[in-house]
Amino acid sequence: MAFKCSVPAVPTKQQDDSIIRITRWDFTPGAVTGWHRHEWAYFVIMLTDGILRIHDGTTAKDIPLVAGQSYMRQPGIEHDVMNGSDHPIAFVEIEIKQPGALVTAA
Repeated sequence: MAFKCSVPAVPTKQQDDSIIRITRWDFTPGAVTGWHRHEWAYFVIMLTDGILRIHDGTTAKDIPLVAGQSYMRQPGIEHDVMNGSDHPIAFVEIEIKQPGALVTAA
């Protein structure tokens, strides 16, 4: 079950090509991404301190993170993400569509 919220997080695509997708996500307090699944491995880098409330289909977990902190997840995990903070938060999400192409593209 996804979070119930009438305020969606705001995605801003920064790059989207055959190799990589980079999206900045901005959340007001309580905003959510909506239930989704990633097709590719991805990284998240926090731009602000905040609490990500992540629902994986069975449980919701609060994850406190600080600006500059990052984490990585494998593809295929269904989830919904909410800003569990009392202030706006933002992060950059980097999805790797073709990992081998990153070496040759550099």
